[in-house]
Amino acid sequence: MIDVCLLGTGGMMPLPDRWLSSLLLRTGGHTLLIDCGEGTQISWKLSGWSFNDTDSILLTHHHADHVAGLPGILYQLAHSMRTDPVTIYGPMGTEALVEALRHIVPRLPYQLRVHEIFGGDRLVLPGGLELEVLEVSHRITCLAYSFSLPRSREFQRDVAESRGIPVEYWKRLQAGEDVEYDGRVVRADDLLGPPRDGIKVSMVTDTRPTSELPQFVRESNLLVCEGMYGTEEERVRADERGHMVFPEAAEIARRGRVGELWLTHFSPAMQSPEDHLPATREIFPNTFLGPVHETRTIPFPEQDIVPRHE
Repeated sequence: MIDVCLLGTGGMMPLPDRWLSSLLLRTGGHTLLIDCGEGTQISWKLSGWSFNDTDSILLTHHHADHVAGLPGILYQLAHSMRTDPVTIYGPMGTEALVEALRHIVPRLPYQLRVHEIFGGDRLVLPGGLELEVLEVSHRITCLAYSFSLPRSREFQRDVAESRGIPVEYWKRLQAGEDVEYDGRVVRADDLLGPPRDGIKVSMVTDTRPTSELPQFVRESNLLVCEGMYGTEEERVRADERGHMVFPEAAEIARRGRVGELWLTHFSPAMQSPEDHLPATREIFPNTFLGPVHETRTIPFPEQDIVPRHE
C-alpha cells in the first residue's frame, strides 16, 4: 500500500489559511516529500507524519514556492535525529540550488546526496517505488512524477503442496527463483499466479497541458494535479504563466482514466476553489479539492478500500 498526505494547496505564496502545495508519500517504512515551499515543515508537523523515515526529497522545479522551504526541512530532519542518508532529486541545476541553500544549514548529521534527473528517466526509490519522470511545459524546466508500486505474483501454496515441494524452498520460489529438488528443477513460474495490478500515484504541477500527460498518468489510482485557475475564462492567463485551469486538469484525468483527481496549487486570488467543482466534475466526476493533512491509504486492488472522508 501507499499512504498519501497533501500538505497544502497553495501556489505562489503561503496564505494564513492555505499552505503551499507539497505532497508526502509513504510505503514500506520509507517516506518521500515532493516540493517544499516556505513553511512546509510547519504543515508537515500538523499532518502528524514522522520526519525521521524520510529518504528522498523530489523537487519539480526551482521556483521559490516549491523550494524555499528546503533549509527548514533539512534542519527538521536533523532535529528528528536522522543519521541515514537523504537524497534530493530534481531537474538540472538542483545541485547548485542545494549548495546555495546549504549555507543556512551547513552542518547536518546525515549525508545529503543530490541527483539531477531528466524527462524520460526511470528510477527505483527506497520502499520499492518505481519513479517515472516527464518534462512538462512551464516557464522554466519542470518535471512531473509518476510513482508505481508493483505487486508480486501470488505464490500458489496449494500447487506447491500437491507437488510435494518442501516448505524450505517456498521463499526462494516466491521470489521468482528456480530451485533444484529431488533431482529436478522446479520452475518458479509454474508456482506463481497471474500478474497483479500494483498502485500508481502521479504528481503534476506548474505546467500547461501537454500531449504526453494523459498517457503519463494513465490509470493512476490518484492524480494530484495543479489547477491554478478555476474557469475556462482564465485560460489565457494560465497559458501566459505556464499553468492550468480546473477543466484542463479534469480533461487530463478523464483521458488518462485515473481513479481520483485531487486539485492543488491554487492562485492566491482564488478565494473559493469549491465554487468551480461542479463544472469540473462534469468533465471528470471523481474530482476533489486536495484534502490537506488527511492521510489517504491506497491499497493494492484486492484489499479493502479505505474510505475517503469529506
